[in-house]
Amino acid sequence: MKEFRYDLDYSTLDLKRSEDRYLYRIGRGEQGVLLCEPYSSEICQHWRFKTVKEGYASSCKIYSMFLQYLDDDDFIGADMARKFLEMGFTRARRYANHADGKKYNKDGTVRPQEKDWATSEKARSAKLFKTMRDLATNNHRYKVMRKAWREAE
Repeated sequence: MKEFRYDLDYSTLDLKRSEDRYLYRIGRGEQGVLLCEPYSSEICQHWRFKTVKEGYASSCKIYSMFLQYLDDDDFIGADMARKFLEMGFTRARRYANHADGKKYNKDGTVRPQEKDWATSEKARSAKLFKTMRDLATNNHRYKVMRKAWREAE
């Protein structure tokens, strides 16, 4: 697996242009999710997880964008949508576990989880994003496209 390219000047790249597309690397997890344009701007405007209602609308919208990118044969767009679904899950879980988003105390020890870490609004929002992320990750067409992209990296 090739690592995500943090050395590139993403402000000058348009990953929808054929001459720039080859530079995209999948990387690990959410790497590059806020860098890769124009996808980041297209998807980020719909990314919300604060409440269950927002999480539901957001995860559904981003998943529908994922499917549209697949229909358009746009692997980078589909992968970026998957990354935003992943990020919705992880960020909502972070705030469900720790209301202020901080896992560690100043001395480096782990702070205790919130009492409602499993049932809070953000925990339920995280479940929505995880469901959609799992649908995206396990989509057959996405897996075929991802494998082909990995082989070409």
